[in-house]
Amino acid sequence: MGQVNDRSRDIGAFVEAPDDDMVICRCEEITKGEIRRAVHDGMFTLTEVRRYLRTGMGLCQGQTCAKLVKGIVARELGVSPAELEPATSRAPMRPIEMRVFANEAKEGE
Repeated sequence: MGQVNDRSRDIGAFVEAPDDDMVICRCEEITKGEIRRAVHDGMFTLTEVRRYLRTGMGLCQGQTCAKLVKGIVARELGVSPAELEPATSRAPMRPIEMRVFANEAKEGE
């Protein structure tokens, strides 16, 4: 894991690819090129890419794009996808009305 987070190593300049306009994260409309550029801008971990671009933070919570994003980041860093730590994930948050909690309390009696 040390090599993955070694920010002093040179991963080369960003070179555009013909398929950079391919949408990888459909929920947030993030392209392969945006992910690749983020790595070259210094986002070496999946959590950093997620926070920077919002990949995997849409409605599907990364169910459709997580493996693709991991593969793209690994390829740009020149490492195996297995060397990358998984992105920190959290359950989606939504406001809940207090009456929902009150109803649950009544049902539990």
